[in-house]
Amino acid sequence: MGEDTESSKGNHSFLRDYVTEADVISTVEFNHTGDLLATGDKGGRVVVFQRETVGETGESGEYNVYSTFQSHEPDFDYLKSLEIEEKINKIRWLPQQNAAHFLLSTNDKTIKLWKVSERDKQPEGYNLKDEEGRVKDISTVTSLQVPVLRPTDLMVEVRPRRVFSNGHTYHVNSISVNSDGETYLSADDLRINMWHLGITDRSFNIVDIKPANMEELTEVITAAEFHPHHCHLFVYSSSKGSLRLCDMRASALCDRHTKLFEEPEDPGSRSFFSEIVSSVSDVKFSHNGRYLLTRDYLTAKVWDLHMEKGPVETYQVHDYLRTKLCSLYENDCIFDKFECVWNSSDRCINQSQRRAWRETSKPRAVLRTRRIYTGGKRRRGDVGVDSLDFTKKILHMAWHPEENIIAIASTNNLYIFQDRVSPDTQGPDLGSDTI
Repeated sequence: MGEDTESSKGNHSFLRDYVTEADVISTVEFNHTGDLLATGDKGGRVVVFQRETVGETGESGEYNVYSTFQSHEPDFDYLKSLEIEEKINKIRWLPQQNAAHFLLSTNDKTIKLWKVSERDKQPEGYNLKDEEGRVKDISTVTSLQVPVLRPTDLMVEVRPRRVFSNGHTYHVNSISVNSDGETYLSADDLRINMWHLGITDRSFNIVDIKPANMEELTEVITAAEFHPHHCHLFVYSSSKGSLRLCDMRASALCDRHTKLFEEPEDPGSRSFFSEIVSSVSDVKFSHNGRYLLTRDYLTAKVWDLHMEKGPVETYQVHDYLRTKLCSLYENDCIFDKFECVWNSSDRCINQSQRRAWRETSKPRAVLRTRRIYTGGKRRRGDVGVDSLDFTKKILHMAWHPEENIIAIASTNNLYIFQDRVSPDTQGPDLGSDTI
């Protein structure tokens, strides 16, 4: 999916002719097998796509709509006189334990657990209900019969199983399911809570950075994630560009971190925008748990858990925007929160960014990359940095857990790109000019 335009193809795209604010996709997430893909939008809706099987060989095909449901509705906080948006901030799938699938979705305040299941049989022969489901008059029941299950058309049912509310004063920016399969964490600007999936009326506060005097506040929590294998470890990032690894075995309240990862700032390059662009917008553990991938406004960085002094790799994603920070600040685009993801083998990374590719709505169209021109010799097809449309951006993405398939959300459109390179071999370099 790099410079080789013939090796990447758009598997499918889900496009609409018009865009409303409620239709804008706000999160994308594959389940643990990659057979299901969920998206959430600003209108509080969740759309689940399922990968179809093709022919008798059982080969995997395209993703088609599997189920759509309303996860959150607009609400109002009467104590603070604030409207609570229905926008879905994050979706996280739980490991599958049976035939049903479970996922967590959250808006700014409330987290919900949903059960997605199939039903192809319908019970018939109730003794106390008629064919339309209405309760019979008991006096009219003169004989008993054994209810039976009859085949019916396949139906996908989505039901709410738990509602986790009243746990956060500030907006929830992250949820992460623990490797123990029983707990998960949720993070807002100043606190991180741990919940049990079976208990909705209480949570445990494991991080609290709120100062006694809010005027002394110097940083906020921007993202948090559990370690993929060790249920006692988690990491959270801050608006100052630092990462803190915490161990719940050391203390119930993890205000004191186990490790601090941060890169020393160069005093000579400091500017008015330095703190804004250094804020970490996303953090992800590698699948093996050894490395951390972070994303700030201009770069993506890889950190080794054994080395705190600085990142082991730094990728300049938006270096061409350094001269445009003033304009980006004026139109608020400098506050965009970009995401980052690992591929299944931890050999490749990808990061959301400004669009620099030739958009097409045709299924299976070849992805054509376009280089950002900043100076020197200009090649045909290059895009000048002054002509970039800052309203077009890719903020949310997900990588298939086993294959080189990436789902990318841009406004109300969902694009799925598939690479021909085998996931067992060295994948292409997904650099800053990839998408």
